[in-house]
Amino acid sequence: MIKRKLLGQHFLNSKSIAESIVSEAKITKNDVVFEIGTGLGVLTPLLCKNAKKVISVDADDTLIQKARTAFSDIDNLILKSGDGFKKKDSFSIFVSNLPYSKSKDAIEWLAQRSFSHGVIMVQKEFAEKLVAKTKNRKAISIIATHAFEIKKISAVGKNNFSPPPKVDSVILKITKKTDMDKKLVSTINEIFSYRRKTVKNILKQFGQDSEIEKRIDDLTGDEIVNLAKQILKK
Repeated sequence: MIKRKLLGQHFLNSKSIAESIVSEAKITKNDVVFEIGTGLGVLTPLLCKNAKKVISVDADDTLIQKARTAFSDIDNLILKSGDGFKKKDSFSIFVSNLPYSKSKDAIEWLAQRSFSHGVIMVQKEFAEKLVAKTKNRKAISIIATHAFEIKKISAVGKNNFSPPPKVDSVILKITKKTDMDKKLVSTINEIFSYRRKTVKNILKQFGQDSEIEKRIDDLTGDEIVNLAKQILKK
């Protein structure tokens, strides 16, 4: 359990919340579901009920071994140990109670993957960051809103987890709008390291000229993405 706490992972222990997540995922017999964080398996068998196939990954091999024993009779389930964000499996639906420490990495990874939609549980503060406007935006806000339609499904209290986290969580539905490549994601992050500078001075960092005196906070999300694309065209 200490290892899980270091990962920022808290086990969902509410079957009713698990059922609502699976219901929101709208899984059909044509879908391959990718789950990161098998955990104690509260979601996994529910995902398997309607899916063509479920691939469930956990960093803790002990939990995967337990799941193999518990779910040995489920023939459309593939269990894997390791880092789910390094796996190359194709999938149409993503479902995860994301470890708090991995939430930003997960969104960046998902922005680069082709899939239909997903249902994720994240820390409330992180959910607010994803849809933040103007001065409260971070690079991840731009990446998330460019790659996905994001809809809040419900809030989840800390008492629904073992061990209970210090903060509440939020279930989000993300629907893929466009795929982003690694260089674009990286460049948007780099732009935000210069957010106090004007566009003119930001582009100077990349050896490009501009007369635009606006700062990052004055640009729309699309304008920031286009600025990143302009930098990459160099």
